[in-house]
Amino acid sequence: MTPSTPAHPTSGSSVLDLFRLDGKVAVVTGASSGLGAGFALALAEAGADVVLAARRTDPLAGTGAGVGGHGRRWLAVGADVAEPDDCERVAASALERFGRIDVLINNAGVSTVVPALRESPADFRRVLDVNLSGSYWMAQACARQMPPGSSIVNVASVLGLVASALPQAAYSASKAGLIGLTRDLAQQWSGRRGIRVNALAPGFVNTEMTGEMPEETLDRFLSGSPLNRLGTQRELDAAMLFLAAPASAYVTGTTLAVDGGMSGH
Repeated sequence: MTPSTPAHPTSGSSVLDLFRLDGKVAVVTGASSGLGAGFALALAEAGADVVLAARRTDPLAGTGAGVGGHGRRWLAVGADVAEPDDCERVAASALERFGRIDVLINNAGVSTVVPALRESPADFRRVLDVNLSGSYWMAQACARQMPPGSSIVNVASVLGLVASALPQAAYSASKAGLIGLTRDLAQQWSGRRGIRVNALAPGFVNTEMTGEMPEETLDRFLSGSPLNRLGTQRELDAAMLFLAAPASAYVTGTTLAVDGGMSGH
């Protein structure tokens, strides 16, 4: 079977050009705050127009203003990725406004910290519905429209690779499942459709969420990292951009851990 991707998609490009996304359109879920908002700005900085999706639509205006500050166009779409119809609407809105989808960053996620014997079925299902199923529905909706050479980046977690210091069964299971989903979609779509699918597994990053953690809890997490510090948004931005851009044209089905060495310790 002849691959649908170009034989040499990086031929003739400078190394720095391989990280550019000029003329491309990226969809980012969970773009209202945190990592998702940062990813959207990084994609715009690399030249992409950005579709911002989130359940909370009011904060998307701030993210959009940042995208616009890089001279790129943006579109905000309210969506709950746990609902397949919402995912289809995000993809349709992207096509209506920009005419294409080249990158999907599956970032939307929720978490619980509950001992396993006390977690309710509803809470467990909600985490899997958003983190795992929602990523699948978004990937389906966008992949139907993506041209060869496109990229899907599933935002997993180091907790999909190692044990948590807190009781997070639902979250850990959802992220481990997302890593498995990444491998399977890469197998199905990379050769046949020319769509690369990879996962990004962040460690503990300096965000609002980690800022709310008790200091002793954060210390327990970081003690498993050889670098023994929090990561930064920009360190994750760089890894995300590598997976999204032509720089990783020969990379698919992999999980890139950006965790200070925690998963390899």
